[in-house]
Amino acid sequence: METLDDQQVAPRALKLRSLLAYLCAHDGEAVSTARLTEALWSGAPPRTALTALHVYVSKLRRYLQSLGLDAAEVIITQPPGYRFNLDGHDLDLKQFNGLISKAEELRSVGCSEKASVVLNSAIALWRGRAFDDLRSVPAFDAVGQGLDERYTLAHMQRFEIELELGNHKGIIGEIYALIAAHPTWESLYEYLMVALYRSGRTVEALAAYGQIRKAMVQDLGVEPGPRIQRLHQAVLSHDPCLTPNRNSGLLKLAP
Repeated sequence: METLDDQQVAPRALKLRSLLAYLCAHDGEAVSTARLTEALWSGAPPRTALTALHVYVSKLRRYLQSLGLDAAEVIITQPPGYRFNLDGHDLDLKQFNGLISKAEELRSVGCSEKASVVLNSAIALWRGRAFDDLRSVPAFDAVGQGLDERYTLAHMQRFEIELELGNHKGIIGEIYALIAAHPTWESLYEYLMVALYRSGRTVEALAAYGQIRKAMVQDLGVEPGPRIQRLHQAVLSHDPCLTPNRNSGLLKLAP
């Protein structure tokens, strides 16, 4: 996520792009030079790493200045390192976090339809995995995985709302797409089973349980958790708790 005010700002040089990405991911935080060198050189910095880091910061400031930004205000020298400051500018990660917070506020006051629209806007900001071209670097893989988790959570929050609103048919394809990326996430199968059952596709709902059970038993050697097992039994018995109604998203199954 390196878009600023709808303008692509990522430089081509790997080290500069890495530095910008790391600072963006920690916008507003004073990041120590030790953390930056750890990230840029994957825990094996050369003896000249600190000097090289200062050079990269200087080059990045010049690059941002060429884009019309006040580079000295964007990358601030602040012990123990540098702080990235984008006050007055939009960063897609900041937009995403802001939209997630707005959706939570809307849902808390009963505006579920608006919350779902806002979550959809947050999800639409993504273009593949976070830091996809830097994931071979351990520090960026860890940060990227954390951001990817938040992206998936946004989807799951939206699934919950759409089930509450009775829009179970419209989310089935999205759930399948996420399951392809997370084949052992039981919660995704729970949403899928409920959505399929409420769409009159009971056999497919049962098949979804069979899919997650097979994946967990074969790959991990464990049975699915008790919650999804109870959901499986509810589908088998056509439990009335599966009947869709307002405010009935995912089943209120006992933990």
